[in-house]
Amino acid sequence: MSAIEIIAVAGLLVWLYLVLLHGGFWRTREREEVHDFRESPPNFDWPSIVAIIPARNEADVLPRSLASLAAQNYPGEFSIVLVDDQSSDGTSDVAQRIANKAGRKITVVSGAALPSGWTGKVWAMHQGIAVASDQPNAPQYFLLTDADIGYEPDVLTSLVQRASGENRVLTSVMAKLNCESFAEKALVPAFVFFFKMLYPFAWANRAIARTAAAAGGCMLVERLALERAGGIAAIRGALIDDCTLAKNMKVQGPIWLGMSERVVSLRSYPKVDDIRRMVARSAYAQLHYSPLLLLGTVAGLSVIYLAPPAIFLAGSYPAWVLAGITYLLMAVSFQPTLRFYHRSPLWGLGLPLIAAAYLVFTLDSAYQHGAGRGGLWKGRVQAQAGKQ
Repeated sequence: MSAIEIIAVAGLLVWLYLVLLHGGFWRTREREEVHDFRESPPNFDWPSIVAIIPARNEADVLPRSLASLAAQNYPGEFSIVLVDDQSSDGTSDVAQRIANKAGRKITVVSGAALPSGWTGKVWAMHQGIAVASDQPNAPQYFLLTDADIGYEPDVLTSLVQRASGENRVLTSVMAKLNCESFAEKALVPAFVFFFKMLYPFAWANRAIARTAAAAGGCMLVERLALERAGGIAAIRGALIDDCTLAKNMKVQGPIWLGMSERVVSLRSYPKVDDIRRMVARSAYAQLHYSPLLLLGTVAGLSVIYLAPPAIFLAGSYPAWVLAGITYLLMAVSFQPTLRFYHRSPLWGLGLPLIAAAYLVFTLDSAYQHGAGRGGLWKGRVQAQAGKQ
C-alpha cells in the first residue's frame, strides 16, 4: 500500500469515527428553545438571579444587549451588575443611562486595575460576583454573560426551567454568532462546527462523561455549586475561561450546553482579519502552549481536512475513491450547522479551505504568543496569565 493510500484510508477511518461515534457532534440537537419544561407549576418558587456583565469598551452594543437583559420577563427576582473593566469609550456612562431608564435594578461598578495572575474578563466577573454576593439575600444563581449578547424576553425563564428541572449546576448557551459579511459567512459556521468537534455537546451534557464545556457568552451558574468549586478565583488565570469553569462545575453536578436562535451575539466580524484575531487570542492556549501539540494539530488537520480533496482530485485508484467518500462525509456532516446559519449547502465543499484558514489562524496564535502578544484582546496581552 502506497503512502497516498495509507493517508486516504486514515482520513476515511477518522471521519467514519467522527460521524458515527463522536457524540453526534455535527448535529444541532441540543437546543435551548426546545425542551420539556415550558410549563412550571403555579406555586413554583422561582430562584433569585443576578446577571454579571464584564464590559470593556462596549458602549456601542450596550443599548441593545443590556436593554435586552433588562427586558427579561422572568417571574422571579432578577437584577443586573455591570462591571466597567477600565473602559475608555464611555461604557460606564452608557450603562448608567440605560440603568436610569430600566424597569429593574442595574448596578454599574467601576472595575479595579487588573492584578497579576488574572485575565481581564475573569477579574471583572469576580468583582461583579462579589458585589452581588454582598447583597442582603445572595442570589441563588448568577447569569454570567458577555456585554455583546442579546436575549429574547423569555430566555432567562427557559434557562431556569432547564437548570431546576434537570438539576444542572451550569446551564450554558452558545450564542448564535453574527453571519452577514462574507468573512462571517465563510468562517463563522465552521467555528461552531470545530468547537462542537472539540467538545461534543452530548458528551458535555452527560453526567458520566469526562467532557466539559460551556459558552462564555451565556452561563447560568448555581451560586452554591460555584462556591464549592472554589469560586471564579479558581479560574483566575484561564484564557479559555468558559470551558475551564465548566470543568470545575461538572465536578459539582450535571451541566448542560446547547445552541439557540434566541441568544445572539451582537458583535460583527466584517473582515477575515477580525476573525483571525478572535481565534488567535486563544487557539494556542487551547493547545496548552505546546509546540508538540501544535505540530500534531498541523499534521492531523492536514490528514483530516486537506488531504481528502487533494487525493480525490489528483490521486489514483483506489485512493481517490476512498478520499472522495471521505470528502463527502466531511461535507455532509457540515450541513446541519450550515442550515442553522441559513447558509448554502455548497459551503460544505469549501470546508477543507476553511479548515486551512483556521490552521493558519492557529499558527498565527502560536507566533503571537512567541512574540509576546499572546492573548491580545482589547489592548491587553493575557497569554502569560493564561499559562499559569
